[in-house]
Amino acid sequence: MTSGVMYHQRFMMQALHEAELAYQKDEVPVGAVIVKDGVIIGRGHNLVETLKDPTAHAEIIAISSACNTLQEKYLSGCTIYVTLEPCVMCSGALVWSKIARIVFGAMDEKSGGCGSVFSIPHSRSLNHNIEVIQGVLEYDCAEILKRFFKKKRYK
Repeated sequence: MTSGVMYHQRFMMQALHEAELAYQKDEVPVGAVIVKDGVIIGRGHNLVETLKDPTAHAEIIAISSACNTLQEKYLSGCTIYVTLEPCVMCSGALVWSKIARIVFGAMDEKSGGCGSVFSIPHSRSLNHNIEVIQGVLEYDCAEILKRFFKKKRYK
């Protein structure tokens, strides 16, 4: 079974682990894993502050990791699990990577690129469309972000 709720939750838990690693580094706690044939082939968490790089989002790091693992530039047949809806930049990168599916937890009402604000993966103007599944472990994914920003406000 490659598309059941329990299957998606299993990999979202791994993305949440990546988000915790970001949290521990005082980065916005977003994590991502990329899966092919039931195996994690790439991982990433936000490293924007650590690397002083505005493009060092969890998804971008996971894409690079997965492409390195496969030794290919495309991620056909792969699924990314990410704790927060990908932004426009990351959604565009996922289209360019030709990934098959995006599964995310929490919506990003301010800058989401997969349905909240924009819908990059479904744009008919682009050369590739991506299946999007939202709301997997949504509460847990939103909670780590709330905890992080609450801590920031009260420092």
